[in-house]
Amino acid sequence: MQIKISTILSMFAILTLIFNTSWAQVDTTPKKRLYSPATITGFIGGESHDGYVIHARKGQVLTVRISWKLEGDNIASFTVSESPNFYTSQPVKFGEIFNVGKRWMGKIPKTGAYYIWVVAHPIAHYTLRVRVR
Repeated sequence: MQIKISTILSMFAILTLIFNTSWAQVDTTPKKRLYSPATITGFIGGESHDGYVIHARKGQVLTVRISWKLEGDNIASFTVSESPNFYTSQPVKFGEIFNVGKRWMGKIPKTGAYYIWVVAHPIAHYTLRVRVR
């Protein structure tokens, strides 16, 4: 049985693509555990992110606020998600955004862990306030 070089190269390309795709989606950022109420200060920028996780029970209200030190036209933002992986996370489908994205509030639909992902461009010294009631 003879295998063509083109077949071997095609298989190698596919395996490389699969490996690189799955590798790019691994989130090794430690998620800092929060207890309500929490106030966190941090520094973030570039292509990095900070991750936080808080546990909430069904019916509780989760509130998240962010502020940052203005330096030029920098901006910081956050996303609330149920995913522990930043790269595959989607914002939760409940809650409301206020104050031009600086505040978010939502009634928890099911008990579990909720992740808060913070990013900034280009950099920011931020303060994140999280409360569950």
